[in-house]
Amino acid sequence: MVNSSKPAVSDTESPTDQERRGKARLEVRQARPSDVRAIADLVKRAYADLPAYTHGEIRGQINNFPDGCFVAKMDGVLVGYCASMRLSANTALKPHSWDEITGNGFGSRHLPTGEWLYGYEMCVDPKSRGTRIGRRLYEERRALAERLELTGIVFGGRMPNLKRYWRKVDGPQDYLAQVIENKIHDPVLRFQLANGFEPIGILPNYLPEDKKSKAFAVHMMWRNPYVDHDKPQKHRLPRGVESVRIATCQLQARSVKDFAEFIRHIEYFVDVAADYEADFIVFPELFTLMLLSFEEEELTPLEAIETLSRYTPKIRQTLSDMALKYNINIIGGSHPTRLEDGDIHNIAYVCLRDGSIYSQEKIHPTPNEAYWWNIKGGDSIDAIPTDCGPIGVLICYDSEFPELARRLVDEGARIIFVPFCTDSRQGYMRVRYCAQARAIENQCFVVMSGNVGNLPNVANMDIQYAQSCILTPCDFPFARDGIAAEASENVETLTISDVNLADLSWARAEGTVQNLADRRFDLYRIAWDKRAATNPEQYRIGADQEASVSAPKGPHSPGGG
Repeated sequence: MVNSSKPAVSDTESPTDQERRGKARLEVRQARPSDVRAIADLVKRAYADLPAYTHGEIRGQINNFPDGCFVAKMDGVLVGYCASMRLSANTALKPHSWDEITGNGFGSRHLPTGEWLYGYEMCVDPKSRGTRIGRRLYEERRALAERLELTGIVFGGRMPNLKRYWRKVDGPQDYLAQVIENKIHDPVLRFQLANGFEPIGILPNYLPEDKKSKAFAVHMMWRNPYVDHDKPQKHRLPRGVESVRIATCQLQARSVKDFAEFIRHIEYFVDVAADYEADFIVFPELFTLMLLSFEEEELTPLEAIETLSRYTPKIRQTLSDMALKYNINIIGGSHPTRLEDGDIHNIAYVCLRDGSIYSQEKIHPTPNEAYWWNIKGGDSIDAIPTDCGPIGVLICYDSEFPELARRLVDEGARIIFVPFCTDSRQGYMRVRYCAQARAIENQCFVVMSGNVGNLPNVANMDIQYAQSCILTPCDFPFARDGIAAEASENVETLTISDVNLADLSWARAEGTVQNLADRRFDLYRIAWDKRAATNPEQYRIGADQEASVSAPKGPHSPGGG
């Protein structure tokens, strides 16, 4: 991308000339996932009177259309941010609200073949206003629209002085007319008009939280002068190739004599997957239960979980070392872990080949987990950035709750890993059918990995049933039955398949059905309760309620949803 904030440098410029010119103070570039925290802080400073973004919403904005998100940094400090996406004329030009058009703030309605660029966020640090940061960001947007040969740019513009003049004007349309005639000053509208945008209407109830604008916005448009508007182009998405190789391990439960022997079994499969140059390998839920096999006596469920939790630091470090050594991203199934507050959670540790480690808690413990093991549910779920793009993890039962997968996909995840542990075919099929549904409704890949066999003297692993697989949406670019690959039932094996992430982009834009694009944002939405993260105890079942729950039927194993 050309950085319009830097002066041109000739090929013949000498090092002395570069030193004399000095280092550029202002940088304007595409936003990156590493900018998320700084962007969130900037938005809070710029719009103290409006709700702040969650980090997940900003991740979604960047992941869903990286080309449309820009930041400005002055002397190393992030001082400007803008976000935009491509939309069809039918969506961008008709009346709408901000929540509806942005997919609740995630930018998830981005359409790769859309002919209009829709801008839904623009903010500048109040301390940096006057340095034309906003104008530079608008120029980047305009340059993007021209480069992509889009019809133009559309957005809903705030009217921050409308509340002040409300008794002096005859509604928002009259206010806009007086701003255009310079009878009323509105800094935002004047800035947009000065940048070549023209109003095409008023959007009522655009952003209810915007009290200064009385929830109204001006529907603004800029037409690309380099496009023939009498013969608008039809944008198509090429069937490109963005190949990712995935390995799912169907793991046999076996007795081991110590931690080292357990790790040797795990490393064997990591080594084989790496030999096949896989980008990811995923292990089953609670794959570390083998560590209970060398205990002298059979432990009660609570004792077993407590014992396993002590291995957490070694598990994390060992998997991370393997990811680096074998150059592969490892989704470490799940492992019971006691957190600082004393609660036990079922956590997937995702160890990437760059050395970074992420964790994803299971949100919904099964009745068996809650009753026998006293496992608590987590309070947040987010996409995880990898070198192959954002991914998500849904541990077993979580795959049966469509809201979670939808949140991950809104944040940009294109592959969702489902480590599971089921003790019967019925339990397995609950997870399998739901995983397939998640792949179809979110137009993403879903990868399942389960345990097989049993462990004598380990109450949590009485019997296991699994048929691990790699699932796809059901449309022309994908496998006939929506199954890229699957293992034989109840046999220890490694199943490997290539998937093409570009096929997802094509299906979302030009597929037979377009589940993501066709959502009715005007009727329904998923709202994550932000209070849960600050006071999770308020939303958990109390100890007195837990004691009154009757014991689930069947063995002490998690039971698989």
